[in-house]
Amino acid sequence: MRVKDMPPTDQPRERLLSLGATALADRELLALLLGSGGRGTNAVELASELIAHCGDLRGLARSDAHRLMAIRGIGPAKAARVIAAFHLVRQAQAEPERRRITGSADLAAVAAPLLRHLGHERVVAVVCDSAGAVVRRAVVSEGGSDHAPAPVREIVTLVLTSGGSSFGLAHNHPGGSLDPSPDDLDVTARLRRAAETVGLRFLDHVIVTDTAWRRIAG
Repeated sequence: MRVKDMPPTDQPRERLLSLGATALADRELLALLLGSGGRGTNAVELASELIAHCGDLRGLARSDAHRLMAIRGIGPAKAARVIAAFHLVRQAQAEPERRRITGSADLAAVAAPLLRHLGHERVVAVVCDSAGAVVRRAVVSEGGSDHAPAPVREIVTLVLTSGGSSFGLAHNHPGGSLDPSPDDLDVTARLRRAAETVGLRFLDHVIVTDTAWRRIAG
């Protein structure tokens, strides 16, 4: 019987949408990836055959396209979908947990990779959620060797459109000085006021050089 001829309550896609992925057997989850079966075989049956051919799910995850395509009904498109899905899982497992900003040092560490070893000034905003986890890092402006604008309205808009609850700002001094300029102090004060106006939390503003960092008080 074809999957689409089954009662809706028995079809893998409908069960996943109504009950969640944990309600499905491995062969049913794989069937959703395959999308369709082969000649005389529905997608669930083909998925069962593919798992058995590879030994188990671990074997399937390690298989290359040629091994998958040894099964009748598995062509390049189906093999590519399966390989891509397992690769995405590995990528997700390898990705570090989102960094949390708990102080100025965290802000500097998160922004530093975007600011060091440059010959010009750059301004970076770090957007966080209510728990302090980093939602987004974004370059908000580029400048010359000794100045880069920090557009307050654009920065606040960026935080709001990113769904952030708090944010920090960082910029570099290519010359190596950690002393804030009058403009740095002014921007810090204006950002703090703007954040309060729209209900955001302004975390901090830091200067980053190739070897150090400093918090801008204000």
